[in-house]
This record gives sequence, C-alpha cells and structure tokens, in this order.
Amino acid sequence: MAGKDHDHHHDHGHRHDHDHGSELSETQLRVRALETILTEKGYVDPAALDAIVEAYETKIGPRNGARVVAKAWTDPAFKKALLENASKAIETLGHFSRVGDHLVAVENTPKTHNIIVCTLCSCYPWEMLGLPPVWYKASPYRSRAVKDPRGVLADFGVEVSKDTEIRVWDSTAETRFLVLPMRPEGTEGWSEDQLTEIVTRDSMIGTGLPKADEKAS
Repeated sequence: MAGKDHDHHHDHGHRHDHDHGSELSETQLRVRALETILTEKGYVDPAALDAIVEAYETKIGPRNGARVVAKAWTDPAFKKALLENASKAIETLGHFSRVGDHLVAVENTPKTHNIIVCTLCSCYPWEMLGLPPVWYKASPYRSRAVKDPRGVLADFGVEVSKDTEIRVWDSTAETRFLVLPMRPEGTEGWSEDQLTEIVTRDSMIGTGLPKADEKAS
C-alpha cells in the first residue's frame, strides 16, 4: 500500500446525529445527576467515587467483552456467528443485557491489526467495555489514530510488523466496533474463565494485546 499504512474504514452512510462530545444516554444522564447530588451533599467522597468509576472503567466493565472474546477463542461456531453479526451472537448467550443493534466484531490476524476510534466524539461499545478511558475521548488520540495508527500503537507499547495492515474503524452512534484479538500462543487447553482473565480492555479497542504471560490461577 504505497504511501499509506492503513485503510480508514468509515461508513459514510452513518451520521453522528447526537451532540458531539456529550453523547449520554438517559441512564448516563441520571447517573451523572446522581453523582453530582451525592457529592455536593457530602454523601460520597469524590475520591471514592473516582475509585468506583476507575473500577468500572478498567475491571468490571470490560469483563463482559472479555467473556465474549474468550468464548470466541474456544468455540469456533460462536466465533463465526460473532464475526457475522456481533449483536445477534452476543444476545444468544443470554446472560448479557441488550447490546447495540449494530455492534461489529473485527478480527485481528497475523496479517491485519484493527484499531477502534471515534473521530467526531466518543462513541464506544460501553455494553461490552464499560466506561471509555479518558484518552479515547481526547482529541490527540482521535486524530492521530487515523493519521498515524502505527505511531499510536507504538505509544501504547504495541509493535506491529511492517507487513501487517492496520485497519482503523470509525465508530458512530449507529455502528460500534469490538476488536477480537489474537489468542496468545501457549494458552491451549485453558478454560474460558482463564482466558477471560487475560483479555484486556485495550486489546478489545486494538491499542493493546492480551496478557499472554499471565495465566489465570
């Protein structure tokens, strides 16, 4: 691909019809109002609230996505269904709340590495990944992920072979993406629970890799 490191996949048929930068559902608005009231009345220490938010952002939230990835790694039929229609496949599992109507799973392979961004605001598959990290919503990431995805990955400590195509997927209010990372070598025979423990939030955004060297006990 002369002069380009990546393909920028943007569905121009979809538009961001919401207020850019403040995409909040009714539930999120209610949570935000509740947080404000509890903090202002002194019922909740802001530091404790920050700790709770961090837990949902980095630990509790992404476990939904991690469980989906682990099942795809161990169940070929589910993986096929996930890549064909992620929303439908996930709903068949039964133990997840409804996911977006247009959640698309994109698979990392030795030849292709996927990275997710929302160039206009911060659309994010929160049902699978919990709260978006601060950097995901920041302008530097949103612009550089498109212009220099290889450099962004390097900043995150992810080295991708020059022979590997980097595909950038632009989320919208209608269509969001989940990266299915490659299963690390040496995890043959692991249970879904063990595999779930090594799937990181960033690996499902495409800015990280599974924790290959940390086997779940």
